[in-house]
Amino acid sequence: MDLDDTAARLGVPVEDVERVHRLAGDRPSAPMPAKADAPALLDRLAVRPDDAAEIMAGWPDPDSPLWMPELRWLLDRSIALVRADLGGHAWLPPGPALPRDRSPAWRHLYVYAYLALVDVVRGYHRDHGIPDAVSWATLADLGRNLAIDRRMHREGWPVMQSWLTLHARGGLYELGRLQYQRGGTALDLHIPESGPMTPEAVAASLDEARAFFPRHFPDEHYTAFACGSWLLDPQLLEYLPEDSNIVRFQRMFELEPYEEPEGLDADVEVLRFVFRSLTTPLDQLPRRTVLQRAIIDHLAAGRHWQIRRGRFPIRPRP
Repeated sequence: MDLDDTAARLGVPVEDVERVHRLAGDRPSAPMPAKADAPALLDRLAVRPDDAAEIMAGWPDPDSPLWMPELRWLLDRSIALVRADLGGHAWLPPGPALPRDRSPAWRHLYVYAYLALVDVVRGYHRDHGIPDAVSWATLADLGRNLAIDRRMHREGWPVMQSWLTLHARGGLYELGRLQYQRGGTALDLHIPESGPMTPEAVAASLDEARAFFPRHFPDEHYTAFACGSWLLDPQLLEYLPEDSNIVRFQRMFELEPYEEPEGLDADVEVLRFVFRSLTTPLDQLPRRTVLQRAIIDHLAAGRHWQIRRGRFPIRPRP
């Protein structure tokens, strides 16, 4: 396989193809689920009908004209790359960001990789005694992210394709209202788009996590819950009422000294999560909620948001 030619045919930087080749090597891939079983699996993964229809239309059948050899190579090696890090919990891009407007095959290549890894990571879950309900709730973040990407007019996926490798490797679990990423001495909290972040829902999720990780990962010892997010930016206190869910969430954390996160723009992240748009002008964004108005007014005044990191002890609540 000529990597320069492969990169040119895929329309991506050769460095990205070389990275996949280096990390995947000759490691084993994993087979796609049977096409006949795919609709039920997509439904189990909370994939909406419109997204499921596209995925089925681009399915990597052996005789599909949508799949040129270089694309099939990337799918196979991307699966191998992620599978080689089974149990890992660091950020892991599965491959280059592709020109997704070419066809459903190009648009959903990393979805096909995710589907191929479902049985692999489910085996990892079983080895750790993780209940089926937690497995499927965690893996169903695929459907949620596809729906968000569609709302964002395909602007969201380059980040999401890396995010979802955490689920496919057993590095992240959804327990009630929050998601928990393993690693180090702290469990990192993530907040999926799944309804109000009430104090009661947050507390119930934290209690579930306090029992879950010692039970299923007894060799890992966590001393704190941690979070890195614009939701922890103290500037939000200038705009939000004292009893808002975000303010109550902030109050749980002791903030670390502020450092500009490398490679992340907090203003972009706020727009991504609050408005699900990266290109809409400020004066055209909706102002329906206190939070939306706060985000817009803050940026319109020439100010910037911050991604802050904080933590609090994992010990049980009194």
